[in-house]
Amino acid sequence: MGTRNSRISGFYHLSPRERLEIVRSFDGLNDEDLRQLHGGNGTLTVERADKMIENVIGTFELPLGIATNFLINGRDVLIPMAVEEPSIVAGASYAAKLVRDGGGFQASSTPPLMIGQVQLVRVADPQRARHDILAQRDALLALANRQSSSLVALGGGAKDIEVRFFETSPMGPMLVVHLIIDCRDAMGANAINTMAEAVAPMLEEISGGKAYLRILSNLSDRRLARARAIVPAQSLARDGLSGEEVVEGILWAYAFAVVDPYRATTHNKGILNGIDPVLIATGNDWRAVEAGAHAYAARNGRYTSLSHWERDAHGNLVGTLEMPLAVGVVGGATKVHPAAQAALKLLGVTHAHELAEICVCVGLASNLAAMRALATEGIQRGHMSLHARQIALAAGAQGSEVDIIAARMVQERQIKPARAEALLAELRSSETGQAPSATVETASAFGG
Repeated sequence: MGTRNSRISGFYHLSPRERLEIVRSFDGLNDEDLRQLHGGNGTLTVERADKMIENVIGTFELPLGIATNFLINGRDVLIPMAVEEPSIVAGASYAAKLVRDGGGFQASSTPPLMIGQVQLVRVADPQRARHDILAQRDALLALANRQSSSLVALGGGAKDIEVRFFETSPMGPMLVVHLIIDCRDAMGANAINTMAEAVAPMLEEISGGKAYLRILSNLSDRRLARARAIVPAQSLARDGLSGEEVVEGILWAYAFAVVDPYRATTHNKGILNGIDPVLIATGNDWRAVEAGAHAYAARNGRYTSLSHWERDAHGNLVGTLEMPLAVGVVGGATKVHPAAQAALKLLGVTHAHELAEICVCVGLASNLAAMRALATEGIQRGHMSLHARQIALAAGAQGSEVDIIAARMVQERQIKPARAEALLAELRSSETGQAPSATVETASAFGG
């Protein structure tokens, strides 16, 4: 096994194959792991895809990048991120370098408790029904746990029952029974839904009502992951701005997100910009995490920032992020998709809580990168220079033409499809095949 050090200078400037070799040396991945991460050669076959979802006609690929510089709970980690948007991987890598200056990320998580809901309607005496259901708690839990002996053997399974009463709804009153289930290293959706289905008839018998919905909740507010990061003020100095000035700007950006849901929505999207690509790369349900995150951001009756930022007594910038993160490392696509298995191996995780802690750190890093950019040169400077490459590609540029045309558009501040097409035509018709020299400003804007 190679030396684990995620601080890799000049990673951005290497070719994809050279980066892949560094990834191999980072954690001793074998040739098959590298092939799965490299993709492009039938990593996910159509035959396998046809067994995963319905009506399959093919597969769809996303770029798979590696975020560097992450030090989490004293461990160096390279982060696989599957995403189509420019600047996300570079931004997370740069922010991780800043946090590294302050000692790296500290992360923790709660036990993997999830909620399965059973909706009971037409209950004649809700208070009596609540009492009777809770009196049958042990029998209900035993029935639920008979549905997943393997989960129980691992120390998980149904642990408790709660009963909630809603006096009014568009259809009338209802009782809602919560099964509290420890999912261990699985995300848990299938086990939760199976348990909820199993106890529904018994709940009908006890309450005298009718059970309708029997399904998990994606507001997994018992299954939280937390991250904390310290960034020394001097590490934030840039382009004539002192570190103290950048800290001030970041704190004003955070304050905006705290008070205004219009800003908070985009602020939290920046957090999920970091988390979603890791979830996709590891075969996890990013839609469930997104839903839970936004609901958690509004848990006190008003939508606000998921993260918290402040300045400590030494002038350092300190950020924390706590949010629901229901992820799994067993079952589902994590065990079916070969690239997802390789991504988990690269991360060096064997338990779901470890993956959740990595995800929340990447989310906090992505949040920091966006706010630092907004507080200094503005989000467009780095983002649009990367976006220029996509515009050049869409115009038909190939190989070195992409960088030449992107650089020219950035220089002219005309990052538009029509301009890319004109520059491509000019480049190809020139005698030398060279455009005036310019250096495209890419991931260096984020220190990638």
